[in-house]
Amino acid sequence: MKLYIIGAGPGDPDLITVKGLMHLQEADVVLYADSLVNEELIAKAKPSAEVLKTAGMHLEEMVNVMADRIRQGKKVVRVHTGDPAVYGAIMEQMVLLKQHEIGVEIVPGVSSVFAAAAAAQAELTIPDLTQTVILTRAEGRTPVPEFEKLRDLANHHCTIALFLSATLTKKVIKELIDAGWSKETPVAVVYKASWPDQKIVRSTLEHLDEDMRTNGIRKQAMILAGWALDQNIHDKNYRSKLYDKTFTHGFRRGMKE
Repeated sequence: MKLYIIGAGPGDPDLITVKGLMHLQEADVVLYADSLVNEELIAKAKPSAEVLKTAGMHLEEMVNVMADRIRQGKKVVRVHTGDPAVYGAIMEQMVLLKQHEIGVEIVPGVSSVFAAAAAAQAELTIPDLTQTVILTRAEGRTPVPEFEKLRDLANHHCTIALFLSATLTKKVIKELIDAGWSKETPVAVVYKASWPDQKIVRSTLEHLDEDMRTNGIRKQAMILAGWALDQNIHDKNYRSKLYDKTFTHGFRRGMKE
């Protein structure tokens, strides 16, 4: 007995994996987060499939439904937005499913952080500038662990991708500035990355809250902050060693200047 957890991708129905789409089209029962997953994707399920929206369900209710259908011998697919491994709340489902003696197969998906970077035409890791990306969120009603406060993470001065933080921009600004970030640090905010109504807002740390308020963005937004988001980065000579003609590696011998 098995549940299939599938990453639907960030919004564009074409950004699901081939494997994820195959499981979706084979499913007898499809449960999906209707507040976030594109209806066009769910429409690809077979006509006979039982399709259940889960935004109004609590955890136990949802797991009981999945367990019941699986025991009936049906193929059940749970469709999550983005990639299930990041803020997917899948572990709590797996714990309860284990109590039902039901296994899980997870199919990864395209995370909104990478869809947002693609929309902003940004490489989040730039040689000699930043080689680290921190995926996190600002602390709101739900606390973060003691050693993961945003200010402490920001001390690394690398690229930071902020999930679930669109209503907490004042706190974001304060935490990053307290960590020594310049007010001029570039920020790209991508609202509903890959959806038809996607919106990209270019800002700086100092003006982030104002620019998001002006554009009416207070949910479903990825905030990418750091100098990798500099709009003028193309004018600077940051290059990797990977394609450097003077650099020798296992597949190419470097040339002398």
